[in-house]
Amino acid sequence: MNMKGKSVGGETIIAEGVKVEGDFTSNGDVTIEGMVHGNVSASGNVIVGVTAVIDADLTANNLMLSGRIKGNVHVQEKAELASSSVLEGDLTTHVLSVAAGATINGKILMPNGASVAVEEDGE
Repeated sequence: MNMKGKSVGGETIIAEGVKVEGDFTSNGDVTIEGMVHGNVSASGNVIVGVTAVIDADLTANNLMLSGRIKGNVHVQEKAELASSSVLEGDLTTHVLSVAAGATINGKILMPNGASVAVEEDGE
């Protein structure tokens, strides 16, 4: 994944098998492979891996979702949803890329001038 934007702080990694309870804020990039039960706010990029489960609202500059989020998501720039991603909640973003197979159960809100890219199945 190629995400534009620069991170001000360091990177936070929540590894597979790690469970985080409570809200947290990061001034940098965040990679989540484990479980999070609490709101996540990052001024950088957030990568939600295929093994990740987030039960909370999430705010990020850019998002690459491959896992599962149950909560509302606010992305300043670009949200990319991989084929394995599941989003149960509303998504607000300026640019949206959705791979075939991704699941969204909620509203998609995009400001004027926003763009959407939909990957078609190769069959």
